[in-house]
Amino acid sequence: MKVACLGWGSLVWRPEALPVRRVWFADGPLLPIEFARQSDDGRITLVLVSGLPPVRSLWALMSVGELESARAALAKRENSECIGYWTPDENSGSKFVPSIERWAVSKGIDAVVWTDLPPKFERRNGRVPTAEEVIGYLQNLSEETQRLAEEYIRRAPGQIDTTYRRRIEAELGWTPLPPGSGGA
Repeated sequence: MKVACLGWGSLVWRPEALPVRRVWFADGPLLPIEFARQSDDGRITLVLVSGLPPVRSLWALMSVGELESARAALAKRENSECIGYWTPDENSGSKFVPSIERWAVSKGIDAVVWTDLPPKFERRNGRVPTAEEVIGYLQNLSEETQRLAEEYIRRAPGQIDTTYRRRIEAELGWTPLPPGSGGA
């Protein structure tokens, strides 16, 4: 079974023990990705957000050959059970499945897994912050937390060119780092 993992954030530059093959391909499905999740460590991370303009995600083949192993490995890496999945026979019921299915079929992929965490802001799951709220939040972080937040945003793949990212670049100067470069 040919299993793909979708990525748009830290999975791409820091897969850790996730069993992906070396190469992340830049022609993943178009998905509505945005910097809209306030993580427990203070960063604002990329998640899928319904109704926003889509951007091209990335993907990698996994070195596991079955859906359950891929789901378990991604859940462990993300420390979350919010894992979306698709095969021709079953799926997670995520609203993003139709786009992912069309893409997977066009690539000859048998199964796909992805992180399906909801937006979150001010400790409220499902709350989508505005760009202004994100920028204000980032400006008021402690120095160490701001360093982590900046590194995440700057290391996100350049093709994840979102509305919030362009605002962050314009107002904070946090431009994407070249692939393979170190932290901010």
